[in-house]
Amino acid sequence: MSDSGYSQQRVTRSRVQPSAGFESDRIAGILTTLEAEYGSREFVSRGRPVDVLVETVLSQNTSDVNSRQAFESLLQTFGSLEDVAWGSVDRIEAAIRFAGLSRIKSVRIRNMLQRLLQENGSLDLSFLASLELDAARRYLTSLDGVGLKTASCVLLFSLQMPAMPVDTHVHRVARRLGLIGVRVTADAAHSELEAMVLPKDRYPFHLLLIEHGRRVCHARNPRCAVCVLRAICPSAR
Repeated sequence: MSDSGYSQQRVTRSRVQPSAGFESDRIAGILTTLEAEYGSREFVSRGRPVDVLVETVLSQNTSDVNSRQAFESLLQTFGSLEDVAWGSVDRIEAAIRFAGLSRIKSVRIRNMLQRLLQENGSLDLSFLASLELDAARRYLTSLDGVGLKTASCVLLFSLQMPAMPVDTHVHRVARRLGLIGVRVTADAAHSELEAMVLPKDRYPFHLLLIEHGRRVCHARNPRCAVCVLRAICPSAR
């Protein structure tokens, strides 16, 4: 992004109806401005639900680069996730060492895969797409080590279901914009943000807030002077 100025574009997106209310209009303006700055975000599947599930568990408390490397190492070591389910914890731990917390994650991944095989006869989770969003999320969060963010990532990025994953960037930017209260936890923010963002907008909203959090709205020393949202951000300095 250029430091020479910032966009004032805050027009309401035509897909939001006037009856949607003030918050929906704010969301529409935020999306329009961020899309003008970073480009639109069209849906691209990240793979099978079970693959996204395992990789998202691996991504907890580490970088995307490390979690991807750990996932690829897991498949290279075992050949398939079905074989991971019956592998030794020590061998799984060695394969995913790039991701950190490898002992905890190795136990969780093996137990999770074993349970899915025992309950469903396979690791095919496509049946989740036939469930209501909350029911699909409840099923995933019943698995050990799977929280709201992980479950929502699986549903959104694999099955294109309108879940709203709230990671550290989305949580931080949403709070600074005043979309959620300063004391609202990341878990509580899932339902609050889903209530104000249209289902069709949740995928781009999630990705664009992450992009903005990484480029401009840093946890420390946010670049408010060049932020394209500073005109509508109550936290802008």
